[in-house]
Amino acid sequence: MSTETQSKVIVHHLNDSRSQRVLWLLEELEVPYEIKYYTRGSDLLAPKDLLKVSPLGKSPVITDGDMNLAESGAIVTYLIEKYGKAEDQPPTTGKVHDLYFTHYSEGSLMPLLVNKLIFQIVPTRAPFLLRPLLRMVFATLTSQLVEPELKKHQTMIEEHLSKTGPWFAGGQSPTAADYMMAFPLEAIDAANRDSLGHKSREYVKMIHERPAYKRALERGGEYSYAKL
Repeated sequence: MSTETQSKVIVHHLNDSRSQRVLWLLEELEVPYEIKYYTRGSDLLAPKDLLKVSPLGKSPVITDGDMNLAESGAIVTYLIEKYGKAEDQPPTTGKVHDLYFTHYSEGSLMPLLVNKLIFQIVPTRAPFLLRPLLRMVFATLTSQLVEPELKKHQTMIEEHLSKTGPWFAGGQSPTAADYMMAFPLEAIDAANRDSLGHKSREYVKMIHERPAYKRALERGGEYSYAKL
């Protein structure tokens, strides 16, 4: 489809969020788009303005014509199906990998990272006298419950990339799985680079060096998990 006949996609972009992956995808697809910017409050939550576009008030959300679509996995799949080219699809040998990691990202990996973040935040928002106790409690939960699980996930990811690299589906171009896996691996890398294996670190570096990713970063603005 030529760019002249495409509607302009609108990305409702929240800073330091999963919507950065959507900007990267659109740059790779060379699809015209505009950005509506939203900024987190001091509570780190999305502003209420997002409720005008999505009933849950979360980002990312895209508007394409008269349709609003939320959920990263749905957005990535939709955009590739509508605007993608042959190279945006996984090779036949990698279709199952692409399917798995597209859903694994938000279904299995991100909940662990969100739990870890919540466990860090809760003590800071508690009454002052309770903070030392809650820091100890939540640090124990993190070390005994979250970190061991994250280690298993990171080992599995490292082993997979060692077999299929450079991309999760094993082809020569990023596919849906890569757009979905980029954000959690960026977050892990930013928090503790040494916790990722060599292949995973190289994977994040490879993404950050892509011209389309750099263009998305320039348009999206300051992003804690990558620097211009």
